[in-house]
Amino acid sequence: MLVSEFNYSLPAELIAQETLADRAASRLLRVNRYSGGLHDDRFRDFPDLLRAGDLVVFNNTRVFPARLYGTRSGAKAQPVSSRNPAAHDFLKGRIEVLLTRQMSEDPNEWECLVRPGRKIGVGEQLFFGDQLFSGQEGLRAEVLARGSFGERRIRFSPTADFFGLVERFGHVPLPPYIDRADLPGDRDRYQTVYARERGSVAAPTAGLHFTPEILARLRDRDIETTEITLHVGLGTFQPVHVEHVEAHRLHREHYEISPGAAEKINRALGTGRRVVAVGTTTVRTLEYAVGQSGNGTVRPGCGEADIFIYPGYEFRAVGALLTNFHLPQSTLLMLVCALGGKELVMEAYRHAVGQKYRFYSYGDCMFLE
Repeated sequence: MLVSEFNYSLPAELIAQETLADRAASRLLRVNRYSGGLHDDRFRDFPDLLRAGDLVVFNNTRVFPARLYGTRSGAKAQPVSSRNPAAHDFLKGRIEVLLTRQMSEDPNEWECLVRPGRKIGVGEQLFFGDQLFSGQEGLRAEVLARGSFGERRIRFSPTADFFGLVERFGHVPLPPYIDRADLPGDRDRYQTVYARERGSVAAPTAGLHFTPEILARLRDRDIETTEITLHVGLGTFQPVHVEHVEAHRLHREHYEISPGAAEKINRALGTGRRVVAVGTTTVRTLEYAVGQSGNGTVRPGCGEADIFIYPGYEFRAVGALLTNFHLPQSTLLMLVCALGGKELVMEAYRHAVGQKYRFYSYGDCMFLE
């Protein structure tokens, strides 16, 4: 199957650059997987579109300000004192680091993407914050290795409050198609209202439409809900560099499913009730967990998910999906096509373009039912 089969044309003006003032005011395109029907709706009506007995599953991961700006030393430079005014004589200029995954074997080590990629070599020292210029505490890291797609593995010098410093110096990791710098308001809006478990470098964007009022309406309708965690990293937004879909491989992303969540999901599956996934990250977590159990149930626990879902995949857990619109030729679009059928989903995307839906992270959404 060719990656080019998942291409579509999108006018740049349809890429949402800002959020709506009201999260729930987004448009929603209903796609009936069985009749092929398309219906323009509003997300505010989502609770009324669900069936009695549905179980809605959310990804409760929390985005942290994972984009760091700093400076680098030459590869041969010696460690410098933060109080040495001559320390920046050999600094080579500003750099950007996007932290994508904390390594479990050493919490000070991270997988990351860097810019400028060609200039940041193994052995270099990276500095973040104002430590070199004011003597205040900052972050320092060493580049340990380079990956096959240009990613780096770095180790931060131990510090008593690593995430406190990241919160202080870091920036919201808005995706590159949002063509502006992050703003203070993005710390709230690029985050679901139910986010709890810190660890993502990109928001599970289907969840951005929910408000406390929408969640209350789900409860009022006796719609059962539960939460799992998948920390969004490089695997979710990694570009596809191959010609054939089957040759692509995803990076691993950390997930956790509590015993309580597994019990709810398995009860729904066992009684033939529909499991409604909020977002593609939730789909991948549930389908990976079912695949690992070997008996058609979701096993509680944690691990590293690397499942790649594309047309031809047989779904064992998810029966419906709420999702945003995704980039052309992306693994996320391939997943949606696997659930809804490639021809129908691509027709729905053409419809959304024609009706001027807002696309991508801060845009509108689709409900595959």
